[in-house]
Amino acid sequence: MFSFQNLYLFFIASLLLNLAPGNDMLYVASRSISQGIKAGIVSALGIFFGCFVHIFAAVLGLSIIIARSAYLFSIIKFAGAAYLIYLGIKALTTKDRHMGDTANQTKVNKWRLFKQGIITNALNPKVAIFFLSFLPQFIDPASSYFKFQLFTLGFWFALQGTLVLIIVAIILGKTKDFFKKNPKVWMIQEKVTGIILISLGIKVALAAKK
Repeated sequence: MFSFQNLYLFFIASLLLNLAPGNDMLYVASRSISQGIKAGIVSALGIFFGCFVHIFAAVLGLSIIIARSAYLFSIIKFAGAAYLIYLGIKALTTKDRHMGDTANQTKVNKWRLFKQGIITNALNPKVAIFFLSFLPQFIDPASSYFKFQLFTLGFWFALQGTLVLIIVAIILGKTKDFFKKNPKVWMIQEKVTGIILISLGIKVALAAKK
């Protein structure tokens, strides 16, 4: 089904790509610092499930349409950019909040973060095109298991990337207590988080289709 050489090269390439700082890592990092380890992990899991949109798109061939249609690419790109900018503006305009949230509020917030992670990743057409251009290099297109190979490698890449993001969330999330004890620094960090999200949105909006 797979050649050992292809898998070996894929594991190395996918690990290096997942370790490289990107939009997903910056997003999880900002959530972890501002809202803690659990928020970062939930955001990472949301991004993981968002990846399935691109995996299935690659398997079904929809990514080819996105890659070849500048109009469709632009629609998805600007939708994703607008969502990130919206989250950034929301963070910038957030006023001082009490840290003692109720258990019910915590559940709602986690679900919201999970959905935001999914949407942030799913509305990034660059990810779809990346899956389409990267994964086929490590499979046998003549094999009757072509789609299964594509899905398996896509799943592994997403899983590996999620594990990296969870580690980032755990490391950076530990700084949350510091911000709790320093309200002014907390508010400054909220603004920085907003700026990061807006910057990511602008980056996605300006990204050219290659």
